[in-house]
Amino acid sequence: MFRTKSVEQSIRDTEEPEHGLRKSLSALDLTVFGVGVIIGTGIFVLTGQVAKETAGPATALAFVAAGVVCALAALCYAEFASTVPVAGSAYTFAYASLGELVAWIIGWDLVLEFALGTAVVAVGWSGYVRSLMDNVDWTMPEVLSGPDVAEGFGFDILACALVLVLTAILVVGMKLSARVTSVVVAIKVGVVLMVIIAGLFFIKAENYKPFIPPAEQQPAGSGWEAPLVQLMFGYEPTNFGVMGIFTAASIVFFAFIGFDVVATAAEETKLPQRDMPRGILGSLLICTVLYVAVSLVVTGMQHYSELSISAPLADAFKATGHPFYAGLISFGAAVGLTTVCMILLLGQTRVFFAMSRDGLLPRFFSKTHPRFRTPYRPTILLGVAIAIIAGFTSIEELASLVNIGTLFAFVVVALGVLVLRRTQPDLPRAFRTPWVPVLPVLSVAASVWLMLNLPVETWARFGGWMVLGVIVYFAYGRSHSRMARENR
Repeated sequence: MFRTKSVEQSIRDTEEPEHGLRKSLSALDLTVFGVGVIIGTGIFVLTGQVAKETAGPATALAFVAAGVVCALAALCYAEFASTVPVAGSAYTFAYASLGELVAWIIGWDLVLEFALGTAVVAVGWSGYVRSLMDNVDWTMPEVLSGPDVAEGFGFDILACALVLVLTAILVVGMKLSARVTSVVVAIKVGVVLMVIIAGLFFIKAENYKPFIPPAEQQPAGSGWEAPLVQLMFGYEPTNFGVMGIFTAASIVFFAFIGFDVVATAAEETKLPQRDMPRGILGSLLICTVLYVAVSLVVTGMQHYSELSISAPLADAFKATGHPFYAGLISFGAAVGLTTVCMILLLGQTRVFFAMSRDGLLPRFFSKTHPRFRTPYRPTILLGVAIAIIAGFTSIEELASLVNIGTLFAFVVVALGVLVLRRTQPDLPRAFRTPWVPVLPVLSVAASVWLMLNLPVETWARFGGWMVLGVIVYFAYGRSHSRMARENR
């Protein structure tokens, strides 16, 4: 259960003609992928919501704090991705350092995280598109608008269609995916920059007072909805004040989810030892700067207590008499979510492919397309499954599973850096995480703290999925593993 797969063996697996992926990505492609998946509805919605309810204008500091937590994890990811340039991200890293069972658990976790993330984003994209259609008097029938809109039966045809189109793009090839992503990200970032620049002219200094509002005790949660930290330690999170900034950081952290997807493309990168650290850290830095700038603009345009929750940035422009920018923001959000959906789907297929290549899932899914050299079988299987989930399911209540799954992956990667430094100190490392062991330990502590702030209900669902994963491992993966066959 705790046998590890050597880095050399992992790299040799990528050289098999039928099971290797084409190397076509540069540092710029990776940075674009990172920016493409991180910037989503968070920058248009979450900023204002957190400012109104949790941190006020100090939301900018909350983004900085969340960015620091992600940076700690990113430095650990950068070392692993440059040392073990193989598809699978945290799954592959865990296999090389912590053993097969831990690798399976993290792989099982990532499959759930990326699947639900893709479906949730597709449903959100559908909502923005329907809103834009309503602006020109095109109304989608309720029965085709999904269960959130329709009374009774509803199928979200737009969300389903988006996932199927993106699946086809990913089958054709990574370079095409990178080109599509580059165009969409350029539009998305252009809209964000335009909003920031336009918003600067409507900022009023008095809206920043007080920058850190007086602290208020949050209403105590109860039962399944209460944060786990409250039940364990009696700690009750605070709104506003200095502690409110950290409470807000645990919320806005989820606007950064996705930078770890960059690591899943390590095997398809031309010079992974050099370009993976640049792509991971570069995309995180760009997005942190944009998030901080947007939060300062929105709280400067309108007093935090007057911000709307559903569309704060768009409504702030409406309040200043500029509805054009409100429409522009909706357009930017709809365009932006396209790349978020595609890159999450990309990440999931690469993890599934890597697990299949190792024999923990059926080897049928580890063969690449003879022409495109992409993992087309898991891409098609997962794409169709997620399209159906996105069409039929209202998954708002499951979205928090994406968050706990990401944080769990952060913990495993940070621990993996510590283990691999000790067990293989002479392994060539193109990028070395600084301040080991202090930095990985801080990364684990920060991620665990944010996990403890999630509801008990989320922990229960996550635990149920993990138990199912362990059963599947002992029923199939343990006996079919390539490592098991080679050791017989």
